Amino acid sequence: MGNFVFNKISKEFPVLTWWSGGLASAITCYLCIQWFGIENVRIIFIDTHNEDDDTYRFLKDCENWYGKKIETISSDVFEKIEDVWYKYLSLNTATGAICSTHLKLRVREKFQKENNFSVQAFGFDSSEIKRAVSLKLNHPDASPIFPLIIEMLYKKQLTKYLPSGLFKIEIPRAYKWGLQNNNCLKKTGCVQGGIGYWQWMFKNKPEIFDYMAFIEHDLTNIKGQPVTMLKDQSKNGGLVFLKPHPNYPQFKDISMMKGREPQPLFECNGFCGSNDLIKRKESENDINYATISIQV
Repeated sequence: MGNFVFNKISKEFPVLTWWSGGLASAITCYLCIQWFGIENVRIIFIDTHNEDDDTYRFLKDCENWYGKKIETISSDVFEKIEDVWYKYLSLNTATGAICSTHLKLRVREKFQKENNFSVQAFGFDSSEIKRAVSLKLNHPDASPIFPLIIEMLYKKQLTKYLPSGLFKIEIPRAYKWGLQNNNCLKKTGCVQGGIGYWQWMFKNKPEIFDYMAFIEHDLTNIKGQPVTMLKDQSKNGGLVFLKPHPNYPQFKDISMMKGREPQPLFECNGFCGSNDLIKRKESENDINYATISIQV
């Protein structure tokens, strides 16, 4: 990072570290405390009000682990995640989840404008170097740093640190279930989860699967064109509904897809787009999978 980073840091211009409820952000916060000193770090949690109950247990355990309070902030525009989807008639776009943009990114940007800071620490891991470069290029005002990349850590390695490794606290139960992230598990699951994730939901959390299948169909009916979370990335693939939609029999549903394992997701901090290295247009947030191709 260089000495200039350390020279910029003080109580007046602290490091902002973003705690999202997952292992990557939790260990990122710990590293920042070790590097910069507990008095020079602020730990912020953006609460979507859609998190698994165990996330709040993990938050308390992390506060005890760090020896520091985790500050909680939320959107002052949207009360719940469904409000975002119905306002924009969208779930997942080519640039990421519409809910992440409005419940995470916009909230973080507002906090950034209203508070002094030196740098902001994000939980990108060593598989996300291109995304880290993109964030620095497209959001220079965030002054981002990436402790997990500096330490050459990958998300799949992080479970070895908790609870039986260096730190004696229980990991979020989502990881014990077999998921690779801990986002939005109270009611809806993560719209960026992918085929394997939603196959897992069908088998293990049918109430979440059924609810989101209803949301897809309802938004589709209101908009008059398909609104889905998923897309078949194979040749001649296309949109994938969770359940068949009677008005769109030409599109697949998830039962027609080959079984896959849930994959690690990006930390849900508002930078979850799949084409981060492309300069974005303002209109992109309103473009659904139905009208744009996905870069992979």
